[in-house]
Amino acid sequence: MSDTPQPARELPLHALHVELGAKLVPFAGHAMPLDYGDGILKEHRWCRSSAALFDVSHMGQVLLGGPGAAEALESLTPADLVDLPRDRARYCVLTNQAGGILDDLIVTRTEHGLHVVVNASRREADVAQLRSSIGARCTIDERADLCLLALQGPAAAAVMEKLGVGVAGWAFMSARSISISGIECSVTRSGYTGEDGFEISVEASAAGKLARALLAQPEVRPAGLGARDSLRLEAGLCLYGHDIDETTTPVEAGLGWTISRARRPGGVRAGGYPGAGIIENELANGSPRRRTGLRPEGRMPVREGAELLARDGTKAGAVTSGGFSPTLDAPIAMGYVDARVLEAGEALHTVSRGREIPMTPVKLPFVDHRYRR
Repeated sequence: MSDTPQPARELPLHALHVELGAKLVPFAGHAMPLDYGDGILKEHRWCRSSAALFDVSHMGQVLLGGPGAAEALESLTPADLVDLPRDRARYCVLTNQAGGILDDLIVTRTEHGLHVVVNASRREADVAQLRSSIGARCTIDERADLCLLALQGPAAAAVMEKLGVGVAGWAFMSARSISISGIECSVTRSGYTGEDGFEISVEASAAGKLARALLAQPEVRPAGLGARDSLRLEAGLCLYGHDIDETTTPVEAGLGWTISRARRPGGVRAGGYPGAGIIENELANGSPRRRTGLRPEGRMPVREGAELLARDGTKAGAVTSGGFSPTLDAPIAMGYVDARVLEAGEALHTVSRGREIPMTPVKLPFVDHRYRR
């Protein structure tokens, strides 16, 4: 195996990003737009007030087909996928035998099977696991020929209507196969910003035309990874590899809601997924640590990896994501804290550059979600 770093792969819309003035950075093996020149702060605020277009084509897209696809994928996750209706999407997690999270996914049932969106950093591992675990029970087609665009913000629905897509009856996590400006797309009303919006899967050959049609609307501006990260942090959403990974369970991550009623003890298809015994025990008795929101005192952001200390100086946890919230005009963070410390309501602090910074645990999200319910 070579230790030579591999060059970041260009996205299918690379030329458009360059044309729009993107600052490109390596991320998950791809050259990704960080921002488009106006800065992360402006792109963040534009998304909160109008509509931002993100290119998230680094994410993996996989189509599972065949009559046993839902049962097969359900054997790897605590989510109810067998009863997932057509044209509906569901957020779920793949688990390992220790109850840890191998990846978090969006699964949509379409007329063609299950459309699965996986994290870029887990793409190869996920596809390999699917092939080895359930490849004999369903077809598994990795769709490298697809792009994924995310139109996010309070004006997103109006933009779709202007382009001839009637979305008034679409609820959050609903899905449709539609045409936008004459381009065939698969769309879910979902996103990663806490705003109303749409994720649009489209053939790479048509993605440029679609992106230009969306950007031609005065409500829409491009936004990059920087704004996407600050928006998802305000929304209290996990970033794989930071807030969740193979060592965190859904219960301690605050994702117990992804464990469907049908898969819980007493449910019609209880258990049967990797780590079920450990996760069921945590559902019944609680987990030893919990993900929580944190508000640092002062103006200085507290970054990932910072230790969280109890009043007596003992380690009580660690920060997994941290930054400055443009909406709250204050630093925010998320992290894992010993459940006993949280329940006791003990004061927490961290130490940065020799200075003690009080950290107050708070409920998530920091900024209310505005999904279309």
